[in-house]
Amino acid sequence: MSFLMTFCTAVVNVLCSPLHLIHAVGLYEIYKRFFPLCLYWMSAKYNKKMYGKKKELFRSLPEFNKPGGQLTILEIGCGTGTNFEFFPPGCQVICTDPNRHFQRYLKKSMDQNDHLTYERFVVSSGEDMGSVEDESIDVVVCTLVLCSVNDVPQTLREVQRILRPGGGFFFVEHVAADASTWAHFFQHVFQPAWYYFGDGCEVTRETWKDVAAAGFSELKLSHIEAPFMFMVKPQIIGYAIK
Repeated sequence: MSFLMTFCTAVVNVLCSPLHLIHAVGLYEIYKRFFPLCLYWMSAKYNKKMYGKKKELFRSLPEFNKPGGQLTILEIGCGTGTNFEFFPPGCQVICTDPNRHFQRYLKKSMDQNDHLTYERFVVSSGEDMGSVEDESIDVVVCTLVLCSVNDVPQTLREVQRILRPGGGFFFVEHVAADASTWAHFFQHVFQPAWYYFGDGCEVTRETWKDVAAAGFSELKLSHIEAPFMFMVKPQIIGYAIK
């Protein structure tokens, strides 16, 4: 199966040669302008199917508020702001995303969720959030983002840096399927094409290992089978405490 997977992946890579060329000459940046529209549509579908899971996960957000203070949430890769409806009233939200074209849809989501205080939108990657002060954030939220950052461990180090002691890191991420399954096989075979469709998304990452190795004082992580196609069906959900 390993040889067949390697062979099939190589074939798909060859078929993706035009996409590789488009990326190499910089024309892929055009897709980044349209990707927010695609994600806006897909995120609505995702929220509908994962509503119960997300509601349960984010229910404990108020527990991370400092006594007498305002809960400060920073969302990495905020996208179109589909998590906002789950955030508690009155909290302060900072949004980051490397794609500045999300700002239009982000504003629309903020207008629809006036129970939040919107502080600012920062164009930055998860690996480098230098404009955010050390230990200044109560909660960091990251959903379906660690699949597309360039360096997962570095992103988690940044999360540790900006979180205050006792702060929480909430996550939902799709991950690699079990190596004995056909889902794992097809994840690897179709990954070269999926990378371009998902704006750098990699479905073959074993992200739970990086989260476990990040050095949080407490970690609650569950593996789930989400109600989606096999490429993104295996997911992890939970939170960690600095």
